[in-house]
Amino acid sequence: MTTAILPNRLEAGILLHPTSLASGKLDRDAWRWLDQLSELGISVWQMLPLGLPLNGLSPYQCVSAFALNPALFPQAKAESLVVLGETSEFAAWYQQNQHWADDFALFMELKFAFKDTEWSTWPHEYRQRSPEALAKFKNEHIEALNQHIYEQFYCWQHWQSLRADAQELGIRLFGDMPIFVAYDSADVWAHPELFLLDADGKPTVVTGVPPDYFSATGQRWGNPHYNWELMQETQFAWWRERLRYHFDFFDLVRIDHFRGLEAAWMIPADSPTAIDGYWAKVPGDELLACLQAASGTLPLVAEDLGIITHEVTALRHKYQLPGMSVLQFAFDHFADNPHKPWNVLNNTVYYTGTHDNDTLLGWFNSLNTEQQAWTLNLIQEHIFLSIEQNQGNIIDLMLATVFQSAAGLVMLPWQDVLGLGSEARMNVPGTIEGNWHWRFEWHQVQPERLTRLKAQLQQYQRYHTTAANQ
Repeated sequence: MTTAILPNRLEAGILLHPTSLASGKLDRDAWRWLDQLSELGISVWQMLPLGLPLNGLSPYQCVSAFALNPALFPQAKAESLVVLGETSEFAAWYQQNQHWADDFALFMELKFAFKDTEWSTWPHEYRQRSPEALAKFKNEHIEALNQHIYEQFYCWQHWQSLRADAQELGIRLFGDMPIFVAYDSADVWAHPELFLLDADGKPTVVTGVPPDYFSATGQRWGNPHYNWELMQETQFAWWRERLRYHFDFFDLVRIDHFRGLEAAWMIPADSPTAIDGYWAKVPGDELLACLQAASGTLPLVAEDLGIITHEVTALRHKYQLPGMSVLQFAFDHFADNPHKPWNVLNNTVYYTGTHDNDTLLGWFNSLNTEQQAWTLNLIQEHIFLSIEQNQGNIIDLMLATVFQSAAGLVMLPWQDVLGLGSEARMNVPGTIEGNWHWRFEWHQVQPERLTRLKAQLQQYQRYHTTAANQ
């Protein structure tokens, strides 16, 4: 891989969402975290989406495709926000982002006024965005609306300070963008024409994936599908703005469910499962070409896990986008499994596990004795590592396995570096309770573990040297 997306040198990164910092916020802990990464020789910090969750804590269903979650940031006093809103820097930010910020602020205040109910249940004049009704509402709530907007600017400004310091340390920030947006969001309410909705504003088809080995009924996610025909007519203006704002925050952005840019599973809205869906082609090629023409390079990573067709792979290759592999998926009997370490290519981001997986230790401990033996033998036979060399430490053995691969970038969940079990798992797909809560404590960071990690990074030439760690 010779593009700027994954440099020629080998890299290693850590996956840790801001809510998993000891404080759960991007406060002083975030700067301490950057120093820790620099000391370790880590060059990439990946996190989950930074949006404001719609319900619960999941960052993959948010009230806006643009707005940040203020709860991730230190709380600013109301009067301080007003002062920020009067600066020239705010004026420049607002000019670029007014197209979504005004709608987001209005949506949030209407949600509050109607007791957090779904926008499709609001009175007709607000549901259909009557100019007269909205103008009256704005006049009556101008201060609250401005506070939402000022708060978004404050979050943006705070992040820019963090990003500048990360760049100073040579650490790239790696974001995550869900391909679809929530139905009960400012985006769908403000721009219903960009989605496949009926005359009452309800989805005609919804998102998901078809039945497979893991689920006889498939998965019905329920997001509205895009009106790709109209998006093409507007030269993908909404998508271009969405990506532009993401690149304000990140050096790399993962597109979740990249497969949906080649073809999407269309489920009739009245179908309770995904069984009755069908594949429909999507103009992802035209979208990526438009994005590339606008920005030159595409610092995107394609989440291409699951059953992937040749067409999806060809689309990713055409735009030289790195794909993903996961070590925990490697231990089957199929020689061509793309997750096996010896099949992983340079243009790949290789994870020990993602936020949806158990931790390495939790996963390994869940295997029976025969499966554990098979896993260890497979590694030793093909990677030429021995348990003795790693003092019987399964974590070190697994980390050495991904480090020794050809992957341009290896990503480690922080839980795996700390050697934690299933109690530190971030998310269990298909469940609601108990997810997104995990935080680490600084006392869990054992110096001997970090020393071993640093030695491994140096051994496998993934140690990133900066002035801070020389």
